[in-house]
Amino acid sequence: MNYLIPPNKKQYKANLHCHSVLSDGKKTPDELKKMYKENGYSILAITDHERPVSHQSLNDDGFIMLTGYEAYIRPSQDGKYDTFAEEVHLNLFAKDPNNVGLICCNECYSRYLKRDNALENVTRIGSERPREFTTEYINEFIRTAKDNGYLVVYNHPYWSMQKEESIFLYDGLFSLEICNYSSYRMNGLEYSGALYDKLLLANRRIFCHGADDNHNADADYTDSFGAFTMIMPEEFTYSSIVKAMEEGEMYASMGPIFNEISISGNKIHVECSEVENIYLYIGSKTPSYRHAKDGIGLTSADFEIKEGARYVRISIRDKFGRWADTRGFFPDELGLIK
Repeated sequence: MNYLIPPNKKQYKANLHCHSVLSDGKKTPDELKKMYKENGYSILAITDHERPVSHQSLNDDGFIMLTGYEAYIRPSQDGKYDTFAEEVHLNLFAKDPNNVGLICCNECYSRYLKRDNALENVTRIGSERPREFTTEYINEFIRTAKDNGYLVVYNHPYWSMQKEESIFLYDGLFSLEICNYSSYRMNGLEYSGALYDKLLLANRRIFCHGADDNHNADADYTDSFGAFTMIMPEEFTYSSIVKAMEEGEMYASMGPIFNEISISGNKIHVECSEVENIYLYIGSKTPSYRHAKDGIGLTSADFEIKEGARYVRISIRDKFGRWADTRGFFPDELGLIK
């Protein structure tokens, strides 16, 4: 028997997308750490716009800050925002907590560093030529970030307005932000399970995660605590958390929790918090599924993985319409290739 999510393995709740007063958020890093810890989180990445900062001084025995930031690339040469234009936003997570290198620094995008007279103190890495909204440049940016110790993820695909075929051309992405809660509250469509399946169908070995992208502009909790990632490191240290993320030892959620997923041969067993629906996606037109009956929620399900499965992933949805999603597991990972 192989466990995709082992029973009784410690799971740590993380918000991997968050903004503070260092960019366009309304809370200080200290306030953010406090509010997330009080709401059951153990991990927080403050990902301010084009502003990598290490917040390791906020760590304690039960809480770890991940170092990172959000980068973006727009069609306009001056980086100007256009509500009708596509753009790319990437979160960069540092493998080393003290890595605060700014990738491909461009002053048009460094408004918050300039606002606080902090640009001259930044460690600059990579080409500083004007950013280009091309596949070649975006792949160069991702490659430079990876080569300099960052994990790179693609943020809020619906909000970004890119065509799917454009996203498929990016190389080196570690994960897709399958749910961005701030955008979800605004547009109702920033849950991207279908896009994630299409990436898997295209044989892109990419993970998925959920995050708030909170700015806390209207009230303390308006865009907080709505999407998160459960990470399963071997131990609760920065390096172990990053290793678990790199290895896909995590899943995305808007509320439901996976307690166990095991596989034996072509049989898969799922245990979870109470939900209305459990789905097994394998890259076919029709997934296998179980639905709650007579108002009695589901907490487990068993499926047979059909021959020819192109990948395996589980999604669950509770009575409030909140999803949780595992990453895609490919046949060679599961021993399904004879």
